[in-house]
Amino acid sequence: MPDTVSEFKLDYSVVDESGSVAALIVAAGSSSRMKGINKLFAPLLGIPVLARTLLAFEKSGDIDKIIIAAAEKNIADVEKLCVEYNISKLTDIVQGGETRMESVLAAAKAADGSDYFAIHDGARPLISSEVIKRTVSAARIYGAAAPGVPLKDTVKRVNKELFVLDTLKRDELIAVQTPQVIRAEIFLPLINIACSIGSAATDDCSLVEETGREVKIVEGDYKNIKITTPEDIAVAEVMLLKKSD
Repeated sequence: MPDTVSEFKLDYSVVDESGSVAALIVAAGSSSRMKGINKLFAPLLGIPVLARTLLAFEKSGDIDKIIIAAAEKNIADVEKLCVEYNISKLTDIVQGGETRMESVLAAAKAADGSDYFAIHDGARPLISSEVIKRTVSAARIYGAAAPGVPLKDTVKRVNKELFVLDTLKRDELIAVQTPQVIRAEIFLPLINIACSIGSAATDDCSLVEETGREVKIVEGDYKNIKITTPEDIAVAEVMLLKKSD
């Protein structure tokens, strides 16, 4: 396991660039930990979180189309946002489901004909073009890939009473991010089954792992945080300000 993100390696010389890539942006969450604020429309240095996410994929040369899965009550606002920020790669906005898997399936169905799905949390606005490229390239080679970063904290497994059961080996653990990129012919049967049995999975590549297929981890980015609480907005703004210095 790499000790630092610089030790992740990928041989780009063997990448077959053929095959279209659809970004499936999952934006149907409840924002339950945002104290009444819809995190997707929360301003991040003046630009909504979701707009920053979409602009990253709009500008990426590795993405051919964008599909958004949004909560029914937010679809009109998402449409307005896409017009305001000129998201020209947008092909559809679909109604998300009750679970993340249902939302991903709805978006995947709307991306019919795409060879790869790049599934990304709408609340990860600091995703970089470099991470998108690395993950797409790895998926073209291996069939499924996700960005990740080495853990900095020690992780302990606990019981329901919060007593420690054991300490996990940090050098065997990676914090996985999105986009998770998977070949469509691999993913579509799996997501259909997952939804039919009511899977509560929150990680797309875990469906691939369960079949015994390998999932390649590529170098992620510690700045690629998911906005979950109001404090995350403040952290993301600091990161953006440092980037612009």
